[in-house]
Amino acid sequence: MSIDLSELPDRITGPGAWAGPEMAADPDRWLATLAPEDIAELEGAAMHYLSLGRDVGEITAEAFPLPRFGAHLAVLREKLLHGVGVEVLRGLPVAGYDQRMAATIFCGIGAHLGSARSQNAAGHILGHVRDTGAKADDPKTRIYQTSARQSFHTDSADVVGLLCLKTAREGGTSLLVSAESIYNVMRARRPDLLVRLFDPIATDRRGEVPEGAEPYMEIPPLSWHGGKLTVFYQRQYIDSAQRFEGAMRLTPTHVAALDMFDALANDPALHFEMQLQPGDMQFVYNHAQLHDRTGFTDWPDPKDRRHLLRLWLSLPGDRELPPVFAERYGSLEVGQRGGIITPETRLHAPLD
Repeated sequence: MSIDLSELPDRITGPGAWAGPEMAADPDRWLATLAPEDIAELEGAAMHYLSLGRDVGEITAEAFPLPRFGAHLAVLREKLLHGVGVEVLRGLPVAGYDQRMAATIFCGIGAHLGSARSQNAAGHILGHVRDTGAKADDPKTRIYQTSARQSFHTDSADVVGLLCLKTAREGGTSLLVSAESIYNVMRARRPDLLVRLFDPIATDRRGEVPEGAEPYMEIPPLSWHGGKLTVFYQRQYIDSAQRFEGAMRLTPTHVAALDMFDALANDPALHFEMQLQPGDMQFVYNHAQLHDRTGFTDWPDPKDRRHLLRLWLSLPGDRELPPVFAERYGSLEVGQRGGIITPETRLHAPLD
């Protein structure tokens, strides 16, 4: 059933409805530099946890004590849930760490923010974002495994975190845009197209199918629930879902609505970009922001190639999600939802 325009606000206001140029001009809104004492505390907590001999995937806030920096992470959680929805922590000296040390610090920070969720059918709570040589046009490929442009999208968790270990030779720029700002423009210019984004449009699962589920999800790109706009979007996966006979067919009006959404996300008047540096940790709130990455050219030597670690997190105190999100999230319990769960899933944190 289609939503009625009268059910939607004329305009969404608040700290999450930002314009990209404003964010780019005022990095104090989203960029925080680690102090030497912050780094020392993170390294001490990591060495403590590693001394326990436990898998990084089992890390908890209690086992990763941050008596000082933990206060900043509590503020960061509120910024993600109720503020601008993004922060970059800069200055972690990853060049001096082995991968286990870097992963332990990253996962320890994640444990103070929320609970880590599985990112694929294998149960990896620590993802590795790099070009594996996979083909972007393969319907079973997930785009982060390639060097291709990703396009603006959301991930299947409350928050996505990235730790940059190595950058590409060229490209790989991170872009962010506010779904609320896109909504505001479409509401003003083309409300007839906006309402089509609230239809149950199909999204391809790309071969990672929970037991008993269809190979696609029918979750609207936009939902209005509990007085909040929630976004769920990956255009390539929407397009490839049309290969399934049972998926809702996209009408020309749906395609026009999706095209306008993409055009606005790519409008420099709405989005902003940043080049993550080694040691940067970027956290983005998926329900209100979309993220993207430009294509890149990598270094010839495998040891120098672009490599980021990724976390999917579920945060306590978060918004309620529409019931239809159970198609992707399974349980909708706040603080314990999201990720990809199949019959083969076993949670662990691969370090390479």
